[in-house]
Amino acid sequence: MTLTLTAEELFRSAYENRYTWDKNFPGYTCDITLTNPQGVYTAKGEIKANLQFEVSGIEDEKAKKAITGQLWEITIHRVNHSFEKSHGENTFSFGAKDDDGSIEILVGGAGKGNKYKVNNNTVSFVYRKVGNSIVAINTFGILNTDEGYLSEEYDSIYFDPETKEQKGGRTIFKDTFEKIGGYYILTHRRITSEENGESTVTEYQFSNIVFN
Repeated sequence: MTLTLTAEELFRSAYENRYTWDKNFPGYTCDITLTNPQGVYTAKGEIKANLQFEVSGIEDEKAKKAITGQLWEITIHRVNHSFEKSHGENTFSFGAKDDDGSIEILVGGAGKGNKYKVNNNTVSFVYRKVGNSIVAINTFGILNTDEGYLSEEYDSIYFDPETKEQKGGRTIFKDTFEKIGGYYILTHRRITSEENGESTVTEYQFSNIVFN
């Protein structure tokens, strides 16, 4: 007998297969180095057990804001929200199927208009409204762990929600994770911003990871 998954079951399985930090996560401190066309900046960072975070030891406000944004990105993707909390007000249906086996998941309900693609029990594409924009994220490379998957290579493009016209250029991310103290931690992120035929590279190095 062949069991056929519903769109919600397929998407839930991929959602719950993401790597997140568990309730015993102790938090950690680290040294952060930001390298961009403006220069090299260093700071201290702390992610606490409750996933609140702080940046210290840096005076340049633009660099501090950029580093703070990275800690926000780290924590928002490692928090273990239940499927019900994130998607309980949504409905799901199947869309198109790609040649590589990716299956499109169309969202109704509270998230109407959003859509995803699922491939090999991972979310390989995201198209959803964020603030006053729509963001499209394609994932090209993943790290499979025994506790879920992590996206290692992906890009993002923003669109106007009304006209669907692209806003700005394409941003490409390449992440490196290391298992430290029983947890996978982001240790390096390379961001390439492409706009008007030009590329700008920004790198973040997270080192001297010490758990609280």
